[in-house]
This record gives sequence, C-alpha cells and structure tokens, in this order.
Amino acid sequence: MPPMFAICRDGEPVPESLKGAMAAIGNFDGVHRGHQHLLTMVLTSGKPAAVVTFEPHPRTFFQPDRPLFRLTPEVVKLKIFARLGLDGVFQRRFSGSLAALTAPGFVDLLAQELQLSGVVIGHDFHFGRGREGNPARMAELCRERGLECLIAPAIVEGTEPVSSSAIRAALEAGDIATANRLLGYRWFVRAEVRHGDKRGRVLGYPTANMRLPDDCRLRQGIYAVRASVAGKPVDGVASFGRRPTFDNGAPLLEVHLFDFAGDLYGQILDVEFLGWIRGEERFDGIEALIAQMDRDSAEAKRMLAADKTVSMIA
Repeated sequence: MPPMFAICRDGEPVPESLKGAMAAIGNFDGVHRGHQHLLTMVLTSGKPAAVVTFEPHPRTFFQPDRPLFRLTPEVVKLKIFARLGLDGVFQRRFSGSLAALTAPGFVDLLAQELQLSGVVIGHDFHFGRGREGNPARMAELCRERGLECLIAPAIVEGTEPVSSSAIRAALEAGDIATANRLLGYRWFVRAEVRHGDKRGRVLGYPTANMRLPDDCRLRQGIYAVRASVAGKPVDGVASFGRRPTFDNGAPLLEVHLFDFAGDLYGQILDVEFLGWIRGEERFDGIEALIAQMDRDSAEAKRMLAADKTVSMIA
C-alpha cells in the first residue's frame, strides 16, 4: 500500500487525511468499470477521496451456506483502491448490528462516526434494515444532515449493465477477454507459493504452486498469465485444475514463469490472467504432455505480446 493510503476499520478514529472525505459506498467486488465510475466522481470532488465498504460481503453474512465467488478478496480490493489513487477506505464489519440499522441510522453513521462531507452511490443502491433505503431516500437523508449526495448512472456494456455477476459468469466460462473488458483491467489473484511435488522440474516446466480460495469458480484449464515478482512483471503460462494426467487432486494454480530462475517458496504472488488457451486434458504419456505444454507456452507468449489491457499489478 502507498504510505499515505489510510484504512479505517470499526472502532478506529478517523484519520486526519480522511476527515471530511467524499466517499463512494458499496461492496465493490471486482472494482469493475461501473464501480470505477463512482470512484472517479469521488476523485474529482476536490475533497479527500474514500470508499465505504464492508467485510464480509453482505451475501456471505445473510447466506453463509452459499459460498460467493469473490472477484476481489479483501486484500486484493484494497490494493486496487490504492492503485486507483484513493486516499483511503472506511471498512466496516458487516454484522447483525449493522444490518439492523435503519436508513436514517446508516446515514447518521456516515455523517457522525465517519465524518464524511458527502457520498457517491450507484443508481440501484439500497441500504438500511431490510434494504428500506433507495437513492432518493439517501439524497433526502443526506440533505437533512448537510451531506452532499451524488448518484451515478449505470455503466452499460452492449445492452446490459456492467456487473460483478456478469464478470463471475465470464470467469466461470473461462472467458478472460470478456471478464477483463468488464473489469477495465486484468483480473488477478494473490496467494502464497507452496511446495508441491516438484513434477514440473522433471518435465522442464518448473511451477510456482498456489492454492486459490475455495470459493474460486474460475474455469479449470490453461491460461496466459503475468506475475509480479519483486515488483517486476514476468510472463508465464498457468494451469488451474486437478492435474488429470497425474493425481486428479484438489484444484491448484500452477504457474510456469518464462525466463525465470529463483526460489519463490513462501512468497505472496499477484498473478493476472490475460487469456484462455484450452481446457484440462488427460494425456497418455509424458511426451505428449510436454509437446502440448510447448504449444501452450507458444500460444501464451503470442497472447501476452498482443494484450494491451491495463494492469493493476505491474
């Protein structure tokens, strides 16, 4: 995080740098192009620019038995906010007490506890107990409390609003191009490099092995990727799946970095996805597998050379 990026959690005093902030409010899973429109309104307000967001995701709180494929887990989301130039984040714990706040009570929290000067919300924003508040109600309550309230329109791709649900569906289908277009940047994951069975070294394709969150619904297959290693981008090819040729085990992200030699064990890597190459396959022999890996690497290099999408990790 940049040294001036402030994170204010429950019970913490409001940092001086965030007092009187203009804040966008929402879950911001994905921080996609629609979300970024709200953030641009905050960033151009002439006031400290912030976000009010929530952990865990409200759907996880209300439906704990239905795992949600998080596009941007907490640490990834915070990194993107900082990268986009915000001054900081107010991160509230989504709990029973927060869920029970009335619409006026929620706006009181914004004005009094967070000391905001104004808010930016989406056209479909709902808040307060039972989602009783809507944008018109927010504008009314803010006006009564001397807060500015800006309402952002929907950002549309074709005929459909840009949404986290549409991005999840694209990633579940392996459609990286669509997911990245809706996000406005290359989707990326962050995880620790773990020891594996070292099989990649024998094949001539050593890999950095990473376990993604259990809720990840990315389509299993082969991808063109780029990782940030010690702050530098390194191209690669990755397999996400169960390794049907060998053990058909738990899903694992295995990243082979081109022209790289070094020990990454225990390091936290950001890995962004640039393109889908193929689905997982089971090969009858090692020679056939290596030949296919050679073709995958060539295709990944072609995709990497052609891609011009914005990076949040480079």
